[in-house]
Parts: sequence; structure tokens; C-alpha cells
Amino acid sequence: MRISGLFAAGRFREEGEEWVVRSPWDQREVGKTWLAGPEMVDECIIAAATALKVIAQTPLHIRAGWLEKIANGIHIERESLAGMISLESGKPLRYALGEVDRAEDTFRIAVQECLRAPGEYLRLDRTPAAEGKEGWVKYFPSGIVAGISPFNFPINLVAHKIAPALAAGCPIILKPSSSTPMTALMLAGIAAEAGLPAGALSVLPMRRKEGDMLVEDPRIAVLSFTGSPEVGWKMKAQAGKKKVILELGGNAGVIVSESADIPLAVSKCLNGGFAYSGQVCIHTQRIYVHESRFEAFSQALLEGTRNLRYGSPQEMDTDISVMIDEDNAERVESWVSEAVQQGAKILCGGTRKGAYMEPTLLTDTRPRMKVCALEVFGPVVVLEKFSDFDAALEALNNSRYGLQAGVFTQNIEEMDKAFNELEVGGVILNDAPTFRVDNMPYGGVKDSGLGREGVRYAMMEMLEPRILVKPL
Repeated sequence: MRISGLFAAGRFREEGEEWVVRSPWDQREVGKTWLAGPEMVDECIIAAATALKVIAQTPLHIRAGWLEKIANGIHIERESLAGMISLESGKPLRYALGEVDRAEDTFRIAVQECLRAPGEYLRLDRTPAAEGKEGWVKYFPSGIVAGISPFNFPINLVAHKIAPALAAGCPIILKPSSSTPMTALMLAGIAAEAGLPAGALSVLPMRRKEGDMLVEDPRIAVLSFTGSPEVGWKMKAQAGKKKVILELGGNAGVIVSESADIPLAVSKCLNGGFAYSGQVCIHTQRIYVHESRFEAFSQALLEGTRNLRYGSPQEMDTDISVMIDEDNAERVESWVSEAVQQGAKILCGGTRKGAYMEPTLLTDTRPRMKVCALEVFGPVVVLEKFSDFDAALEALNNSRYGLQAGVFTQNIEEMDKAFNELEVGGVILNDAPTFRVDNMPYGGVKDSGLGREGVRYAMMEMLEPRILVKPL
């Protein structure tokens, strides 16, 4: 696909500041776009306001048709989209292909949810004053949506902004990551062929200053942001009266109990810990293993970690490649070094070369170390023992974050206890916390965010209920 410029109110334009996108693997140029200035952002908000009146009145089958055409376009362009993801983000190609497949599915889910528009009938005569009356609840589009997406899932997290917005009848202006804008612009090119009204979608790479316009402008009704807690909570404070959906990541924990299937747990935690160099919001960062299974688990995980294949992200058999940039690799290396200075032990890895950080296993850590307490967002996994399941739950909850957690156990009581007591948005049994399918509610508590993604759940955040009370 040929992408020319940024996508403003339904068409590609080469205006603004030129922006070159380079591969984190070898720094070669992989694409060029432009950064939107304040005038263009304002123009797209005005166009979106006009489009809102059209989309809100568009029959559901037509909205669903737009979404289905986008899904079909993603399917057709699968290889080229995955290739661009791999080039601009450094994501190994097999993971990039999986992401494209998920994005297609996200739009197909949106087709179904669009046709299943919410609404309800209420009996009101529960009180004598309401005899002879009934209520009908209908949901209306909240208004213009601003989506701000990160670098780590350049198409599927973009899809999780665009698909529910269009299904709900809301126009959307999307700011993709400046590191990975080309995939989002390719998706915009596919959407342009779907017959959307002008102004229904804009994809605008831009600097933080222009991004703040999306956060602060009162003409925008909903802000959906995925990124760091520091930025997300600041945006919420700046957002005024608009609805805010925040997906802010975490330091996801895993409990491997005495009854766990060890080979299964090792396999899942290996992928959860090191897929895309750990640059995943629900990356498996902290693993607590029952002392009776610690030796078997740690040795198998250590062997699997050492056997991960490093290489170019463009090769299908690459397991782990470079991080998004050298600055982030340096940060992760410094956190590991600091942990070692404070008493932690490196089981494997721990060194860096350029933007590549070795997959690293640590033990003998303390909860206040950065590798435990903060979101490392890199290929680092902490491995510790526990003797009591309640203590393991407490250790996992000892975090400012609460996105998802994984629990490996065959014990029904432990399953129930984990679900009822873990302070997270999702408990994943006998799988890593990195498990996500795109129709499930996804989001967290504490510093991990506000509201939920997942197509239906995001749609509900983008809709306003209105009740009609009428005589029977």
C-alpha cells in the first residue's frame, strides 16, 4: 500500500512538518509522513462535528458494513500490514502477523456489536406514582472521540479506538505513536475505501502540544488513551468534563501454586515474559512459585529463556529482537543493575547491546526495587518463592498497579480465592496475564487505568443512555 501524508477528515494530505520513521533494528527509513499542526487539528474537529450528525442517523446495517469492509481490507493487506509493524516497531514478524489477525477480529466483533445496539424496556410501576407509565432506554453517541494510541500494538490498539467509536456512531480523531504511525495510516487507507463520511475518521501524527488540544478541547466528548500512568492521569486532570478511558499498563504478576501444571506454566510464562521484548502492558513481570515447585519451574524457565532466538524482526523464527529504541533499553539495563546492587541475583541475561536487551531472569528481589514496583516494560522477569497461597495473593496485590494476573492451579478453592481477592481487572486461570481476546472487558484498577476496552465495553463508554417515560 502507498501511504501519502497524514489522514485528515477522510483524505491523505502532505501538509505540516515532515516526519521520517526509522526501524529500531537498523535505523533505516521505513516511511515518511507529516505532523499535524494546530490548524489541521481544529479543522478535523470541525469536520468530525459535521460527521457526527450524519453517523448518528446512519442505519446500523450501513455502519456495520463500513466495519466489515475495513475487516476485509485488513485481511487482504495482512502481509503488508504485518511487514510494516515489524519494520517500524521492531516486533518479530510472527507476532506482527498475530496482531494483524487480532485487528481484523476486532473489527469483525464491532460488526456484531454494532448490530446488537443496546437498549432496554423498564417496567416503572414498582411504585403507585408510576402506575400507567413505562420506560424505554435508548443509547445515543456521546460525540467526537479522541484516541491516543501507543507504539507497542500499532494496529490492534488503534483498532480498539476506531472500531467501537464507529460502531457507536461517533467520529474519531486518532493520534498514533510518533514511533509507529505508518501502520495506523495504512489502516486509515483501508478505512478510506469503506465509504465512511468525510470527517468520520482522522489519523493525525502530531507532537504533544497538538495532542493536548485533543485532551483539552471541549468539543471532544470522549478521550481514550493507552500509555503510561504519569501521562494518563495528567490527561484526565486536563480533560475537563469529557469522558475519559485510560489503559495505563502494570507490572503483572503470576502465581504458580503447588498443584500447578509446571510444563504449561513454564510455556505460558516464557511467552508472557518475553514476547515483543516484554513491551506489553500485561507482560509477565513478577512470578511467585510455591517453594515445592520452585526448583523445577525455575530450571525449566531458565532453559527456555536461554533458548530464545535473537535476530531480525523480519525473520519468522525470531523470538526476541530489539526494543523500540536504545533509550528504553538503557533504562531497563539500569533498573537491572540497580536491583543487583541492592541484592538481587541475575539467573540469566542482564546485559544490553544497543537497543537489544537480553531476556533477563532475576531472583532475591525486594518489593520496592524498580524491577518489582514499577512497570519495567522490557524483557525482565522476577522469580520468587512462596510457601502460603494467601501470602502469594498479598504479594501480587502489593503494587500500585492492577491490570491482569495469572494463576496456575488445579485447586478450585484457590481459583475462587484468587478471583475474589486479587485487585486487578482480570484474573487469568492457568495462563499468563498476557492473555487477551478482543471481545472481553480489558482494563484495570489503581494506577492501571479507568474504564474498560473490549469492543462492547468501549462502546458503552462512548454512548449516553436516555430514558423516555410514556403512558402505557
